[in-house]
Order: sequence, then C-alpha cells, then structure tokens
Amino acid sequence: MIKECIRPRFCETDGLGHINNTVVAQWFEGARDPVFKWFSPDLDLTDWKLILAKTTVEFHAELQYGTDVELKTYISRIGNSSFDVYQEAWQQDKKCASGTAVMVHFDHQTKKSQKILAATISMMNEHLFV
Repeated sequence: MIKECIRPRFCETDGLGHINNTVVAQWFEGARDPVFKWFSPDLDLTDWKLILAKTTVEFHAELQYGTDVELKTYISRIGNSSFDVYQEAWQQDKKCASGTAVMVHFDHQTKKSQKILAATISMMNEHLFV
C-alpha cells in the first residue's frame, strides 16, 4: 500500500460545506504518481507509458474541510497489459470514498497496448490489495 496524507483546501468545499465530489478524483489521480513512476520514472510526458481506460469513485461518507485525509493506494488486479489501481480516502478513521482506475501500459507511437514488464509486476505485487 502507498499512503499519502493531504489537507483539504477551503476552495475544495462546495455549497453544502463538505469536499466537492469532483475533488476526490483529482486527489486519487495525484496519489497515483508513485504508480506512474514505475512506468515513467522521471514522469516525462514525452515518453509516457500509460493511459487511463476507466475510473470510478464511490462515496461512503462526507469529507470535511479542516481535517487531514489519508489516501491509500493499492494494486487490485494485474493483467498482461493492464492493471487496476484501487484507492481509498480516509478521514478520522472512516473510509469516506473509494475508487478504481483501470490503467493500460501503452505505446503512444504505435497506439497499442504493451505487456507489463516482469520487474514492474514485481513492484506492483508489493502493493496488492488483500
């Protein structure tokens, strides 16, 4: 598991006083940076090796301004060329949101998926969701 603690910003709240539902997807994307580095260590966009095929977010409880949020990132499935990143947002020991991103190892020149390297799979296995 990869953990990251963030502090919600006031601008991320909505008219109801809690964190806007669109913000969680942005938090989850930012928390995937360590995963991105397994494929593009320097995060060079001219040599990017991933595409996002699908993303979902489920809300379990409201997230509030003024209290830190812990983001937990796991790998929940590894295929030949694609994998699932499962993430959770926790606040005050309560799971408030969860989501899954389906990522594809992709060659932007040929426009085709690529097999995930064994060395990368080894790194991914260290963060499996059980």
